[in-house]
This record gives sequence, structure tokens and C-alpha cells, in this order.
Amino acid sequence: MERTRLRLRQVGWLIAIWAGGVASLGVAAMLIRFLMEAAGMRSH
Repeated sequence: MERTRLRLRQVGWLIAIWAGGVASLGVAAMLIRFLMEAAGMRSH
């Protein structure tokens, strides 16, 4: 019983870290796209 609970906690941490990585990647992509559009508007 204790072992399965520990495994569930490990899986939860993995999911949390994975979700955080995906979220940060999405935010980074949005920031880069926004910066590229801002630079493009400035060059025009």
C-alpha cells in the first residue's frame, strides 16, 4: 500500500514537471512570436 502511494507521488511529480515544461515552452513560443512581430512592425 505504501509503495503504490509513493509511486503515485512520483508519477504526480513527473506530470507536474512535464506540464510545467510544456507551459513554459508555450509561453516562450508566444513571447518569441510577439517579439518577432514587434520587430517586424518596427522594421516596416
